[in-house]
Amino acid sequence: MSGDLKLTQTRIRAGIWEGVLSGAGAQAPKIEVLHLEKPLSGVAVMPVPGREGECAVRVPIPPEVLSEGVQTFLIRAGSETLAHFTVITGVAMEDDLRAEIDLLRAELDMLKRAFRRHCLESM
Repeated sequence: MSGDLKLTQTRIRAGIWEGVLSGAGAQAPKIEVLHLEKPLSGVAVMPVPGREGECAVRVPIPPEVLSEGVQTFLIRAGSETLAHFTVITGVAMEDDLRAEIDLLRAELDMLKRAFRRHCLESM
């Protein structure tokens, strides 16, 4: 498999992950999407008209694989992992790393404002 393949996500809409595969050459490679090491069905790879070497990739996300928590999907061409995406559902977990990062950002912004105010007042 060529190491020149690059898969770029464009969006997730109506339960379908979409992306553009570049470096595909004249023939679109076989793409496999795995969730918990099981392949998903319905993956479509179609050449993009007028853009040689590029293919549109569509991955339907089956509702039966979604459950509370984080679900990770691997997109592969042969043995090469091209990309991955995650879907988070259910109640936000207190230990979720993204929630912790958002909290840290908010606290850092508060500290920056307080420090700037202190610097202005002490001048």
